[in-house]
Amino acid sequence: MYHLTDETPEDRWEVEALYDLCFAPGREALSSYRLRDGVPPVRGLCLVARDADAILAGAIRFWPVRVGQAEALLLGPIAVHPTQQGEGLGAALIREGVARAEAARWSRVMLVGDAPYYARFGFARLDGVEMPPPTNPERVLGRGDWAGVTGRVTRWGGAG
Repeated sequence: MYHLTDETPEDRWEVEALYDLCFAPGREALSSYRLRDGVPPVRGLCLVARDADAILAGAIRFWPVRVGQAEALLLGPIAVHPTQQGEGLGAALIREGVARAEAARWSRVMLVGDAPYYARFGFARLDGVEMPPPTNPERVLGRGDWAGVTGRVTRWGGAG
């Protein structure tokens, strides 16, 4: 059994260590990280999952971005410790995070990921939404109200 709670400042280094474990070295060189530079994640949407012994098992973060003139959330990173993968924890983090985003009136959520996996959470390919290169456009997915929203994805509060 896992407990999902808001990520707190005290969780930061433990969560960063989990991301380092789960993703390739140099993860911070990805273009999505340029969208996060100097922008805090959205409080109340970033979650950690701990087991009954309070050991970190998973984490998810959401960041505000702009797409053209529209506001959106960028989901990611999301990680589950390798010893807990395949138990549905990633799905629980996504469902809870997206539900919180909708309750907070964020009408659009996007991510870069595998369409077959994320389709079950309502994500589909976003045509006309351009992540910074070298992102594969086939992996740019979104859910929510994307009608008429196109353009470059840029940092919140500044130019890309």
